Amino acid sequence: MDQHQENKNTDQEHEAPTAARSDSPSRANDLKERLQRGARRLFAAASTGAGAVHAGARQRLHGRPLPVKIALLALWSAAAGLSAFFVWLLVLIPLTPGIDDLQQASSSRPSVILSSDGKKLGTFEQGLQERVKLSQISPHVVDALIATEDHRFYGHHGVDFRRVAGAAWATLKGDSQGGSTITQQLARNMFPKEIGRSRSINRKMKELITAIKIENTYSKTEILEAYLNTVPFLYNAYGIEMAARTYFGKPALKLDVLEAATLVGMLKGTHYYNPVTKPERSRARRNVVLGQMRKHAVISEARYQALVKRPLRLRFARLPDRSGKDNHFTAYVRKWLQEWADENDYDLQLDGLVVRTTLDANLQAAAERAVERQASTLQAIADVEWALPSVARSTSTGMYTSMRSSLEPFRYYWNSHPQILDAFVRESGEYRRAVEEGEAPAAALKRLKGDRKFLAALKSAKARLEAGFVAVDPTNGEVRAWVGSRDFDKDQFDHVAQAARQPGSTFKPIVYGAALERGIAPDQAYRDVVQEFRGAGGSVWKPTDMSGNSGRLMPMSEGLVFSKNTITAQVMQEVGVQPVVRLAQSMGIRQSKLEAVPSLALGTSPVTLLEMVSTYSTIAAQGQYHKPVIVRSIEDRDGQVIADFSTGAPERAMSQQSAIALIDMLRGVVNRGTGGGVRYRFGIYGDVAGKTGTTQNNTDGWFILMHPNLVAGAWVGFNDNRVTIRSTYWGQGGHNAALLVGDFFKSALEGGSIDAQALFPGGRKPEPRRYEEPPEEVFEVPDEFGAEEAIEVIEPVEAPPVESSQPIESFEPVDVPPPDVPPPPTYQGQSQNPSPGEPARIDPRQELY
Repeated sequence: MDQHQENKNTDQEHEAPTAARSDSPSRANDLKERLQRGARRLFAAASTGAGAVHAGARQRLHGRPLPVKIALLALWSAAAGLSAFFVWLLVLIPLTPGIDDLQQASSSRPSVILSSDGKKLGTFEQGLQERVKLSQISPHVVDALIATEDHRFYGHHGVDFRRVAGAAWATLKGDSQGGSTITQQLARNMFPKEIGRSRSINRKMKELITAIKIENTYSKTEILEAYLNTVPFLYNAYGIEMAARTYFGKPALKLDVLEAATLVGMLKGTHYYNPVTKPERSRARRNVVLGQMRKHAVISEARYQALVKRPLRLRFARLPDRSGKDNHFTAYVRKWLQEWADENDYDLQLDGLVVRTTLDANLQAAAERAVERQASTLQAIADVEWALPSVARSTSTGMYTSMRSSLEPFRYYWNSHPQILDAFVRESGEYRRAVEEGEAPAAALKRLKGDRKFLAALKSAKARLEAGFVAVDPTNGEVRAWVGSRDFDKDQFDHVAQAARQPGSTFKPIVYGAALERGIAPDQAYRDVVQEFRGAGGSVWKPTDMSGNSGRLMPMSEGLVFSKNTITAQVMQEVGVQPVVRLAQSMGIRQSKLEAVPSLALGTSPVTLLEMVSTYSTIAAQGQYHKPVIVRSIEDRDGQVIADFSTGAPERAMSQQSAIALIDMLRGVVNRGTGGGVRYRFGIYGDVAGKTGTTQNNTDGWFILMHPNLVAGAWVGFNDNRVTIRSTYWGQGGHNAALLVGDFFKSALEGGSIDAQALFPGGRKPEPRRYEEPPEEVFEVPDEFGAEEAIEVIEPVEAPPVESSQPIESFEPVDVPPPDVPPPPTYQGQSQNPSPGEPARIDPRQELY
């Protein structure tokens, strides 16, 4: 009886897998060419001899009686058919798995992914398996299997020709039956690609030949053991041991005769005879198995009569996946590895490779904690800010988390943005399916908006704040931590390598780097005024700063420290767009296409977080670009390194002198500029440098921090950019993304993962210092929340409209100090109209912002 499986059993942990590595392309091509040449020679010989055979046959038949002629023709036809059959067999033999393939299959195991410190991150097995010896399997299982599937198992050599003939005769009479032995079923399970599963004579012949090879290679005990350890049983359970634990909560050795008959009965069709979902059908099939056991004298008639009356008793429980739960990093590694394996002729499910990645388990844990903790806090802030018409705001996070449970998140947003809510409904899969099925659009919209469950799920998804985080070792490009979203189960979209968002002011260091490469000194002065820049097609770009403009001269370095759009635009104008694009590409932006327009200086061209952190790693490595590395090496099952990816040579992207000067400028961002929050909130006292980034309407928040040993960056925002953080303060990268990076670096420094005493060139030994956050500034808490003391009434903030497609030249990313903290830089000791070239002195009160 054939085993009709709906699940492909494509892996085996130790001895008997369900797939084997196919021949290499070159080997397959050589074999194909040899067969083609042989076929051409045979055809030529056949053509030459056909005439002679035909002439000889005519001579032999000449003069003979008609019955003799018919008998001779029938005999010759049968002989020709048998000859063709044996030729076909000879052709198929080299095309079926050989002894080497059988040995490789019997010792196969899945490849494993490890962290840099040897912790298992995941495997390439496709199900739960645990290999057991035949002595560890209940005898009832073996008896039921042989009686039902192959009762002459011990008497044939892989193929039961009596059964094949009987099955063929029954099929001709209209009762389709299978004639496969256990060995043939094992062959089909072991080599699904080579043999196939289609109902054809060719597949049957391959199965037959492979079964004979298996019988000549392994003992009957080994064949039974391999079969029972590889057969699939649904619910991700492979092999009899996992099936026994899944359906009956016990090891295979403890299965009684009824339980054994139930599992063996599933082999005819696991879904059709599933005892969990089809109990009556499964019970009937179990009794058929018991009948076969009675027929072949495994159990007595009395025993059979008693057993068939018993109910189906299960203790079903799905077993947890032991291969390791995927996250965005392992998912990215799997995709990369599959491409590598295909190119290098390896099977990740069979070859037992050991893949050593660059991920640091401790840093990864710190990153996951930082993202979970800080993104949850930012979610509470967004929920509260959008809950009521009047904004309750604070520079501290505590007020928001305490208010969160007493408010309906985003209530004011949805009430004040009905058009956006309608757009979200129309873009949903449920709406599109309803319209495709003939429902009127207006009716579908009304119905779905009235569906509370649907609408709640839609609002929750759209209002969910997302984040991405990645950390890279600048000395070699190895990725140390990678968090693609707040929760992989809820959002598989990877905000590290997949999402391309506008980087805002985090792009500015590239502009200033290009200026340094051109020879412009950090102290060259530019006037802080709004200017118009003409773009292609007569468009006008007029960048401004929300903090206002002083009209005074400012050193180029201070333009970066305080993220001045006006200064950056002038630097871009002087350097030129193309040199900035070329430098960005050489430093690390090699996947995303950059638009060569003046507003590129302010980060208008979308890029990935991985590209930006790679770019900052180039700066931290003093101008040396290292390609991001996720896999350090790959070993075979014997521990021999077969691929080493840790030896790539760096590329010089910018001069060391310019990189050191740029590091010093970015050091000022953290010490005195927009990135100071990582110091006063988290007490980061090491020699660090970095940059904040915020895009229009607070759509994207970025922060990237450099340390001599590690560069880490984070992005914060919503998947749909029509939803944004409401307040200017919490909408800035220096106040949202910086929380994730600061939390991570605090853990990394305190845990000793990076050296707190490490210095960039020109840096000074850091002195431990306790940074304190400025006094909390609490604003109006709306009366609806029951506040007793209000300091200041804040007018309702107009929500941003649906963002339309606008010329890129009009885009104005902002990176500004918060509205209710000290104002933009002032210049002490200067006249209102300083003389040209007079350096600006920054008010020390700006150090925190």
